[in-house]
Amino acid sequence: MFKHLLVPTDGSALSEAAIQMAVTLASESGARVTGLHVIPEFHVMAYGAEVIADTEDQFIQAARQHADDYLMVLTKAATQAGVECDTFTRNRAHPYEAIISVAAQQNCDLIVMASHGRGGMRALLLGSETQKVLTHCQIPVLVVREPT
Repeated sequence: MFKHLLVPTDGSALSEAAIQMAVTLASESGARVTGLHVIPEFHVMAYGAEVIADTEDQFIQAARQHADDYLMVLTKAATQAGVECDTFTRNRAHPYEAIISVAAQQNCDLIVMASHGRGGMRALLLGSETQKVLTHCQIPVLVVREPT
């Protein structure tokens, strides 16, 4: 049975459903969980060094606050269920790379993550981090999907 679950979260309601599933699975199997939020890299579409510096600082501050809020959902759920929990935040342009990297570094044996189920052109344009994890990762992945 699985002993260490990685739970990436983007703060969405579907990610919260994945958190609940992971915590339940961990509680039932005596596993521990590690939460991860990936902060995207800062990209600028402006001129002027002053504006860039102020905007980047604001972005970083807001992104860190969001990460703390999103990971607190996992921490609270794990604490209530009596499940050991750690959390990490990583900055990466491609979240799937951070997910795979943290899973390997932390010796996780299962990744539990949400998939928003985008199809067609939206999937092509936006990409799917879940699909990229499934494609590039050697660790099993449990995908939580929206009910149809």
